[in-house]
Amino acid sequence: MAGFKTLDDLGEVKGKRVLVRVDLNVPVADGKVTDATRIERVAPTILELSRRGARVVLLAHFGRPKEGPEAKYSLAPIAGATAEVLGHAVAFASDCIGDAAAKAVSAMQDGDILLLENTRFHKGEEKNEAEFTKALAANGDIYVNDAFSAAHRAHASTEGLARHLPAHAGRTMQAELEALEKGLGNPVRPVVAIVGGAKVSSKIDLLMNLVKKVDALVIGGGMANTFLAARGTDVGKSLCEHDLAQTAKQIMIEAAGAGCAIILPSDAVVAREFKADAPNEVVAIEAVPADAMILDVGPKTVETINQWIDRATTLVWNGPLGAFEISPFDRATVAAAKHAAARTKEGKLVSVAGGGDTVAALNHAGAADDFTYVSTAGGAFLEWMEGKELPGVEVLKK
Repeated sequence: MAGFKTLDDLGEVKGKRVLVRVDLNVPVADGKVTDATRIERVAPTILELSRRGARVVLLAHFGRPKEGPEAKYSLAPIAGATAEVLGHAVAFASDCIGDAAAKAVSAMQDGDILLLENTRFHKGEEKNEAEFTKALAANGDIYVNDAFSAAHRAHASTEGLARHLPAHAGRTMQAELEALEKGLGNPVRPVVAIVGGAKVSSKIDLLMNLVKKVDALVIGGGMANTFLAARGTDVGKSLCEHDLAQTAKQIMIEAAGAGCAIILPSDAVVAREFKADAPNEVVAIEAVPADAMILDVGPKTVETINQWIDRATTLVWNGPLGAFEISPFDRATVAAAKHAAARTKEGKLVSVAGGGDTVAALNHAGAADDFTYVSTAGGAFLEWMEGKELPGVEVLKK
């Protein structure tokens, strides 16, 4: 891939110690991993290196330990779950540096896989301290970063190591970067972005960046109410950040200057209470009752969104269009997601989605598997959409 070394550039790795930064920050209950998606995402990189005869040393964080090692944040239970996903034995070392790590690494044979203990058990990790980074690097000959989800952090294991060892992007990192390049870096136009979610305040940078890069910006969810109110529409008791009216107006001004169309709801599904199957009705956006709240965009708006998806060659999606977690206020998100998935499947659309509730919403719609790429990276995906440089990516550039 242009600009980055990948596993294709590694050459002979048989007998080499390859430090692979992965994201194993998975949900655990009663000592058991309840969702192995992140392990599954990094499996191709780990298994490829193992099959090529590398001695694969995994680096990862887990949770947010405050004062050094804490049993509840140990990666020990994750080693077993990783072995299950890989179908390959995974050894475990009780520390990521020092004697415990050195002994475990020196005992490895070609093709072996070893998981080192939580890098965040050492303060030097998040501070990206030189001495800690050197201690990590002592156990490797090559560095591979396969944790895009942690690439927005300039930590020792995500950024520092790339300055000490030959650095390459793993297969998951490579796929993510290639998808993001297609999404916003160098997209095929027209580009349409769908941005939903509750609040404008958490996505100001994102919206300001997108209006300069896309041809149309569809705004849904609670944040659409702030834009509607800024335009003088009465949104009743809907979630709305009235204090951000000026910000919303500025975003609309920037969009007009950049030639980006802003698509706001023309109708809405409203209810008097926020609960599943609450009595609801569809109203024109100018006719929202004073005692009601907008909980989803209406069918006419969905029709408009789908028409924009039909015009698009590239779609970037972040956030649901309504309160998708409760029925029936998931209808718009499900309908638009299924339409985008169908267009993608037909080869007419490149669709890239991620961040926050987006993955859950697309899974709920049964559409995620048909999108071109769905990022599970959360914060890193959002910072990329905001146009920010990601330290763990920048350091990999040739």
